[in-house]
Amino acid sequence: MHYKKYPQKKFVVITLFYICRTHSNNIEMQQLPKAEEQLMEYIWKDEKVFLKDILEYYPDPKPASTTIATLLKRLQDKGFVAYTLYGNSRQYYPLVKKDDYFAKHVKGMIKNYFDGSALQFASFFTKATNLTSTELEGLKKIVEDEIKKKKK
Repeated sequence: MHYKKYPQKKFVVITLFYICRTHSNNIEMQQLPKAEEQLMEYIWKDEKVFLKDILEYYPDPKPASTTIATLLKRLQDKGFVAYTLYGNSRQYYPLVKKDDYFAKHVKGMIKNYFDGSALQFASFFTKATNLTSTELEGLKKIVEDEIKKKKK
């Protein structure tokens, strides 16, 4: 298939590849390096962004656009982002939801560091983070609401 003649077909093929790869049960969602995770934060924030928009998020001195383009390519290869082609510009969007990404890694942390015990994790978290009484009350309400949902 000649992609230059049919740019939308290339987009469809790329998108389907990444969707299949992302949602396959055989592919594990990996922990991203800090630079890629930071870039994903910007993409999750706006949901659809061009390279020039991403660059605006970075503080001075801003990274080179080629550096960001390399990170975006890595994220594509890992199945985290895809893009829509508008002329010569690419509008990037996430294929992995932020909540799914962080939930997966929190579950892994609980498994690896707290013997799979969410209770041990919660205990550690509440003590180690020096939560205020207001924050603890808020956390208590969240837990109580979850208990009510489970009892239904």
